[in-house]
Amino acid sequence: MSKRIHNKTFSRSLLSIAIIGTFSSWQGISFAAEETLSLGEMTVTGTREEQLRAETSETTVVIDQKTIEEVRPAHPSELMNRIPGVHVNVTGGEGHMTAIRQPITTKAVYLYLEDGIPTRSTGFFNHNALYEINVPQSGGVEVTKGPGTALYGSDAIGGVINVLTRPAPLEAEAELNLEVGEYGWYRMLLTGGNSWNDNGVRGDLNLTHTDGWRDKTAYDRQSATVRMDNSFINGGTLKTVLAMSDIDQETAGSSRLLKDDFENDPTKNYTPISYREVDAVRLSTEYEQESSDSLFTVTPYARKNDMEYLANWSLSYDPGITETSSKSAGMLMKYRKDFAPNRTRLVVGADLDYTPGSRLENRINAVKEGLIYTSYTIEGMTYDYDVEYLAISPYVHFETSPTEQLRLNAGLRYDLMEYDYANNMTDGVINVGGKDYDHASDTTVDFSHLSPKLGATYQFSNMLNGFASYRHAFRAPSEGQLFRPGSNDAEQTLDLKPVKADSYEIGIRGKAGKGFNYEASVYYMPKKDDLVTYEDPTTGDRYTVNAGKTLHQGIELGADAELAKDWGLAVSYSYTKQTYEEWFTNGTDFSGNDIEFAPKDMANTRLNYRPAYLNGGRFELEWAHLGEYWMDQANTHKYDGYDLLNFRANYLLKNGLELYGRLMNVTDERYATAAKYTPARYGPEKFEYAPGMPRAVYAGFSYKFK
Repeated sequence: MSKRIHNKTFSRSLLSIAIIGTFSSWQGISFAAEETLSLGEMTVTGTREEQLRAETSETTVVIDQKTIEEVRPAHPSELMNRIPGVHVNVTGGEGHMTAIRQPITTKAVYLYLEDGIPTRSTGFFNHNALYEINVPQSGGVEVTKGPGTALYGSDAIGGVINVLTRPAPLEAEAELNLEVGEYGWYRMLLTGGNSWNDNGVRGDLNLTHTDGWRDKTAYDRQSATVRMDNSFINGGTLKTVLAMSDIDQETAGSSRLLKDDFENDPTKNYTPISYREVDAVRLSTEYEQESSDSLFTVTPYARKNDMEYLANWSLSYDPGITETSSKSAGMLMKYRKDFAPNRTRLVVGADLDYTPGSRLENRINAVKEGLIYTSYTIEGMTYDYDVEYLAISPYVHFETSPTEQLRLNAGLRYDLMEYDYANNMTDGVINVGGKDYDHASDTTVDFSHLSPKLGATYQFSNMLNGFASYRHAFRAPSEGQLFRPGSNDAEQTLDLKPVKADSYEIGIRGKAGKGFNYEASVYYMPKKDDLVTYEDPTTGDRYTVNAGKTLHQGIELGADAELAKDWGLAVSYSYTKQTYEEWFTNGTDFSGNDIEFAPKDMANTRLNYRPAYLNGGRFELEWAHLGEYWMDQANTHKYDGYDLLNFRANYLLKNGLELYGRLMNVTDERYATAAKYTPARYGPEKFEYAPGMPRAVYAGFSYKFK
């Protein structure tokens, strides 16, 4: 029965796309004489170089630098949630969980890039990856929804998020931005640079602090980016980027409150002893040599990621302090050759990544007074190991145009990955604080995987473009899942298999007249061997297993329109259906159930007014909607979701000074960024909610020196 419902939902979505396409084709004919299709926007994520968005066969959305400067996000969610089908929540500071064609999750199903380079290697994923990047001072953000193309490997299942750095300015410039807000918020953004002949440099500095609106949730970050751009007589270019971030955070994060405290005392924090300290450094140099029909690119890079944290989510069942460290050396190499017949293009390349890392954990004895953890003592070491990760990934990508309107592409990537693990403790089971911890003997675990891709775009008219694609993706288990077994036996985790996904997608992009742009897509993505965590009802222990099959499908719509002079409207909407197709565990069959924490629908609507008296500024009213979702795997209780209103305004003076402000959560809505139901079989029945920030006011100014 469930599969019949899925197929009906998918068929209706296809019909909706067809109806929209038919209407849009008629509109295209009506307006074709006025203006050709505005799909000249470029994207770089799909092929690692500039490509017309109209010739990409997957849904890729670009947030440009102007939008970032107008939004001035205090958290990445303020940008990301404008994109159809994308939801990024707030877990404290700039921490986040993401939902792109997946539930709201911390799982490694997204690939985070900076200028096309992964910010971390596959084995050392961090779901908070966007706080390691200086998003407020970036030159743009590109999101490719669904599996990455053949040019990307493990983790690129739900989507690829590529944050772009800003190039050196053509002439001397500098900008100072100072901002203050409620709950002890202040931020200074400083940027500037210059160019001399064929050489230029830009530097960015981000200093941010907040006391946090909940108890013991202060947050500090210091981020700096230096980018140098060089051009040579032979036509070659060199881009060198050094990016650094240091983060110190007291975390309540997704620390949920019981329903009564959520409703009446949301500033309470049950886990004030938790914290997170992050140190991230990335250095890359990209050399490009282009001729009339070819391009050669080589990008060596190095990165360092250190993190120490006391996790709030595991205090009730496995309390501890964790230190992880990884240092990477890698290289991206690519050669592209163009052929005159049919605008044919061939891209071949390879990615190399060598990342030695380590994990050190100590169990703590946490003291609890009532519901609040107040202090702790260290009981003993539970894990101490080193692991070396090595990946070699060749790929090939092919494009051709059999007709002027039709563009075809195909790709194939082969990933060969190896973990070399060395245990620095006694092999086997040790007991610390009354809990058993198993340790594997020194070993090597490797994975290999072939990922194909097929796609097509078709130009129906000057005003309408369609696309379709099939993309396969996988996600290898991380070092923590393999070698930190937790409640599992060590041999069980060493046998974990990669998650595999097949994505099918069709869509249209178009323009009606000068003032209406739209995009619509439908996707269908089954996954198998999904990595799922379940709790033992007797002991409370948590186990990670490969759990049968899941299905993720939905429709995404985005449009923006000029309503009248100075008035504009932008709308993003998505509807999803995410289900367990096959999952039987611990005596319970969840097959056919909806996956928990997967919102049914998401929407974001923005009304803009740009009167002349603001000198290029604007008023913006934003409505953000998150739909209902199940709070448990058994589908017994739902969270109803929420609706928020946000207001932004800015005013430009003629001397380079800009004044701006924003009012977030205008109606002071009480809402949860995460909600969970725990049934009685796991102990006391609980409804838990992580409260979202109440109404907050921010104001600031920027001044541009030239």
